[in-house]
Parts: sequence; structure tokens; C-alpha cells
Amino acid sequence: MEPVRNILRHKKATVKYYEADATKIDYEKNVVSISDDSEVKGDTTTNEVPFDMLVVGVGAENATFGIAGVKEHSCFLKEVGDAQAIRKKVMDCVETAIFKDQSPEEVERLLHMVVVGGGPTGVEFAGELQDFFEQDLRKWVPEISDKFKVTLVEALPNVLPMFSKQLIDYTEKTFKDEKITVRTKTMVKNVTDKTIEAEFTNPDGSKTSETLPYGLLVWATGNAVRPVVKDLMSQIPAQKNSRRGLAVNEYLVVEGTENIWAVGDCAIANYAPTAQVASQEGSYLARLFNTMAKKEYLDGEISRFHAEKETAPSDANTAELDNQIQTSERLLRRLKQIGPFHYSHQGSLAYIGSERAVADISWLNGNFATGGGLTYLFWRSAYLSMCFSTRNRVLVIVDWIKAKIFGRDVSRE
Repeated sequence: MEPVRNILRHKKATVKYYEADATKIDYEKNVVSISDDSEVKGDTTTNEVPFDMLVVGVGAENATFGIAGVKEHSCFLKEVGDAQAIRKKVMDCVETAIFKDQSPEEVERLLHMVVVGGGPTGVEFAGELQDFFEQDLRKWVPEISDKFKVTLVEALPNVLPMFSKQLIDYTEKTFKDEKITVRTKTMVKNVTDKTIEAEFTNPDGSKTSETLPYGLLVWATGNAVRPVVKDLMSQIPAQKNSRRGLAVNEYLVVEGTENIWAVGDCAIANYAPTAQVASQEGSYLARLFNTMAKKEYLDGEISRFHAEKETAPSDANTAELDNQIQTSERLLRRLKQIGPFHYSHQGSLAYIGSERAVADISWLNGNFATGGGLTYLFWRSAYLSMCFSTRNRVLVIVDWIKAKIFGRDVSRE
């Protein structure tokens, strides 16, 4: 994690940062309503922030697809608090399973960890969870060594559908070697506090209903529009047909507006909702705003020079102002115009456990598919490159070394 203020303190520009929930965006008034949602409250807990230009990058929330019980009984993988809740739940399941005189059936249920979603997020979490058991929990709690089980549930015919078939087969084989059960063509229908009711599609197309007992359920599939974005969409007539987020044009401007941009999972730009897309969108807007600011500055300078020229006391002053006008106009012409946003796909990466990873890398005019231990090292280097600062990279490397030497932290908090 990178504290926002640690990034801002290195910026020359004046930046005001408020840690708050954006509760409403008023397009007509050009204001954002904010609310202090921290545990410590002051006299003022709500306020409004006016804007001339606005970038919406609030992401998305978890989609439960209207399945009963998912929101109440699942853990998610969106926020930092979700990760903390998962760690606590895993350890609670383990400790409860070894409680004195616990029945064998209940032990089996408590130690069954189910991950729903066969995309990169679900696959990586299933692999990490199995690693946690094999490398740490098995040593700390040897009595559960033959009972801990991880199951990955996916509604589609295979996991990692965006990867090549070669890597999909490699992933499924690796999971089999790691004793991770993969249940494809399995759709969750209902969730209770102890069981999952699912429907499996047989090879002949027939459906079979079954019940899966579980201790931990992690929901890692689907994005839904956040309420603040949904409210903004309702204010803009051009967004009436948009369902999955804010429709944007090729410059990432929200359709129906002139001064609002959207990036990431809350924007519909005909690209996959991935961090890679969001990162490139953010970089694009930074270049766009810098260009707009430089253009505005040069236009202002040229206007000021023209005004001074009209009141210049001598021909020498006029000549100097003419030179300054020509220089500014030349800089203005040289200023690179930013074209429409274009996404450049660099490839896809996913960790699959046991210090192995898979990668589909864009190479020249095709793709280069690879998987294994060397790919795992490449995955780690790519992870480090995405950290914002050298400080964070060092901290991550130190964490990796600590976990390798001393094992992962198995405390609840």
C-alpha cells in the first residue's frame, strides 16, 4: 500500500487531499458532496467541493448477480478491509475446526475454502491460499494437514478465459497437482451461512443440483456500478442507455458532459476492466491535462504581450514584445496535440501457486505464452514495477524475504 500523502508531498503543484466518501456528484451545480466516514468525527462531517473539471475514478463494487446470501455470507476482494476480514476468517475456521470434540463433518466443512470466480483474481487467490496452507498452516497446525481443501468454482467451461488454451490447460494441471479442486460449468444459485447451492452443467447439457458445505467463501467475480456513479448517470440524459458504468468517448469524456472524465472500472470504454487499462487511462489524462494547462498558459501570455504592445512607449519595446509573441506562438505550435485514447495491451499475468505463474505477453504481431518458475520471477518483477515509489518496492521485497525466512503471519489481527 502507498499512502496518498506520501505521493503528494513530492508534487510541486498545490494539491488538497480529503479522506472522505464521495456521496453525490451534482452535475448542474458542479459540486461533489463528501462525507467523513472515519471513526473519529469532528464538528463538520459533510461538505461540498466545487469543481471546474472532474475525473471520476471510483472503481466498481462487487456484483452479486442477485444471488441470495452472497452479500451476507461472502468475503470479497475489493478493499483493504476485505483482505483483513479474509485472514481473520481463515484463522477462525482453523481454530474452530480443532476445537475439542468437533464432529468430523463439521471439521470438513470448516476447512473447505471456496473461491467463486475463475478469472485472474480468483485463480491467484486460490493459489495463494493453498500456498498459505502448504508453507505455513501445515507446520503450525499439523492436525489439519489432510483435511484442508480449496475449491475454485467457475460458471464458464474453463478458468482464465482471456488466456490461451495452452496456459488454461497448464493452470488446471498445476491446480490438480496442488490438490486444488476446479469446478467449471458450475453456477452458484443460493448461499447460506454454511452451504452453497450450485447447479452443474453435465457434458450432455443436463443440469445437476448439488450442495457444497464451506467454511470460507470468497466471491471474486463481477463488477457492479457504485451508487454515486449510478446517481450521476441518472442526471445525464445521454447516459440513459448505459448499464455497466459511465459511457465515455474516445477522449474519456463522459458522454453528455464537457467537463467530466471517467477512468477505470466505473467507465465503459470498450476495454476489459483491468488495472492495466486503468493505469494507461490515468497516464493519458495526465498528459491531456498537462497539454491543456500549457496551452492555456501560452494563450494567456500571447494575449498579455499583445496588450502590452498597444501601450509600448517605444519601438524597441514593441520589437521585444514582437519577439516574445513569436516565441510563444512557436511554442504553441510545437505543443503536441493529444489524440484519442488508445489502449496498448502488454499482456496478461496470473500467479497460480507453488511459485509458478502464467503469462500471455504481446510480442511483435502475436502473443508469447509461457508458464512456470521463470514466469513467476517475471510476474514478481512486473509486480514491483507497478509500485509507485522506491520506498514501497523496498518494503515489498522485505516482506517477501520475511515471509520466505519466517513464514507468513498467522495472527488474526
